[in-house]
Amino acid sequence: MHPDVRTLTAPVLTVLEPDERPRVDAAGAGLYRTIHRDSVADALEDLKRQRVSAVLVSVVRCGRGTDRRMATMVREFPSVPTVALLGTAPATAEALLELGNAGVTRLVDVRQPQGWHRLRELLGRTAPREVDRVALEAIRAELGEVSPDCWLFFEALFEQSERVTTIRALALRMGVLPSTLMSRFFRARLPAPKRYLAFARLLRAARLFEDRGHSVADVANALEYSSPQSFSRHVRTLLGLTGTEFRTQYGSARMLERLLDELVRPHRTALRTLRPLALRPGMRVTPPAVQDRRPAFHRRPS
Repeated sequence: MHPDVRTLTAPVLTVLEPDERPRVDAAGAGLYRTIHRDSVADALEDLKRQRVSAVLVSVVRCGRGTDRRMATMVREFPSVPTVALLGTAPATAEALLELGNAGVTRLVDVRQPQGWHRLRELLGRTAPREVDRVALEAIRAELGEVSPDCWLFFEALFEQSERVTTIRALALRMGVLPSTLMSRFFRARLPAPKRYLAFARLLRAARLFEDRGHSVADVANALEYSSPQSFSRHVRTLLGLTGTEFRTQYGSARMLERLLDELVRPHRTALRTLRPLALRPGMRVTPPAVQDRRPAFHRRPS
């Protein structure tokens, strides 16, 4: 396999013929998971609601004249690669022309076995890197060696597939009480964990806004804000901007730099020695139901 191929954490959306779906599922074993939709219109709605690694469409579907939103999808979500699949069903010249006119530039012929290998490589190399992974790499580069506890905190923020939206959920994921987590940051003279969580959410928002197909309402919904107004208040509180101003002024790269400038670089020394999981003498361990959420190497004997 190509060295740049990586497992996709977000799903691959498909608009395929029914007999093509199981073969695409089988080809993706260990690399990606699929969400099958019946039309490009359905796929477009999914793109607005959730993270997606790529969109896979059947050439045959494109020749029927039923999915007229292909060009909209390619134009408004340029960071999500759209790949056309040429399967066993014969493709017409009209279908191929429609794909080109819609802006689809990637075509994989799976009529031969090597085509499936080509599909895996293409998806693994061209799917956008998750902004969470980029953030973790940047934080590691800034901090170098840190305590396992500190790194567990950043992993809980950025690495988990189910993203947390509250300090309570973040603390439970780490296996500590929320009050303990907040007090450890306070004693280390670090920004509150809530601020790290807020910036992590805005980093994901900035990434979503890089595709202009996302509205403020779409982003608010995808990141589990209670409403677009709640998202806009969140942005104004942290950055002094409206939601629309944030969209036009901040891409993910700029938002990541702001996160590093405010929450990482000025606090390197404190973060490197941060121990939010360590027990002080005489301190009781966390309840078993919470403690069991920790990775085995972080658990403390009772």
